[in-house]
Amino acid sequence: MAWSTRQVAELAGTTLKAVRHYHEIGLLDVPERTANGYKQYGVAHLVRLVQIRRLSELGVPLSEIAAMEREDGEPDEAIRVLDAELEAKIDRLTRVREELADLLRHRVPAHTPPGFASVYGDLSERQRSLLAVYSTVFSERSIEEFRELISEPDATEQEFEALPADADGATIADLAERLVPVALRSAGTTDPVSDSPQGPRRAAQTMGEAAAELYNPAQLRVLKRLIELMAEATGGGGSGGPRRG
Repeated sequence: MAWSTRQVAELAGTTLKAVRHYHEIGLLDVPERTANGYKQYGVAHLVRLVQIRRLSELGVPLSEIAAMEREDGEPDEAIRVLDAELEAKIDRLTRVREELADLLRHRVPAHTPPGFASVYGDLSERQRSLLAVYSTVFSERSIEEFRELISEPDATEQEFEALPADADGATIADLAERLVPVALRSAGTTDPVSDSPQGPRRAAQTMGEAAAELYNPAQLRVLKRLIELMAEATGGGGSGGPRRG
């Protein structure tokens, strides 16, 4: 008995395109052709197609089927590896679904960083931009600390956020002084760049560039004065500044 490409594809529950692709990547041997040039598939081809379909249903990528089959001497090990990969994938998808539910519950954009859905709607565009930057340089620990900080908004920091670019010197000096206790509380945690995956120096540079571009001139003057006051209060240098943005 010999089948055409279409017939063997239908029997195996697959498609013409899939059969041709299996030939191209070496998963299925190309059968002999008849005198008129048509391929003739036999039982061995059908069996092979059924095997490929079964492995695909189990989640084995086509690129890994050949390698998996070379481990016929240890089929249990190959199955255990596949099971572990699927478990990891299920865990990831479960986490993604939980994050999507959180986004829907708080009605915030899909690009909201994980864990920030409950506060994202209350952040200004500048704070959201800073959060995006921080997420590229902070470790998971620092991100968690940052999330805890912005979940408890401080009136003085909100005043800093709303500070107009043309604020006078007296306003800037007064605000900087009132921000010292807030900054000292933040400084009580570990330096946010100390364990950055990007390295402390690069992380600090990135945060500095973001602040220089996103804060207005008056806010930058407040931060400069705040750093000076922090140094005086702690007897040395300090990263200073409200980490909430």
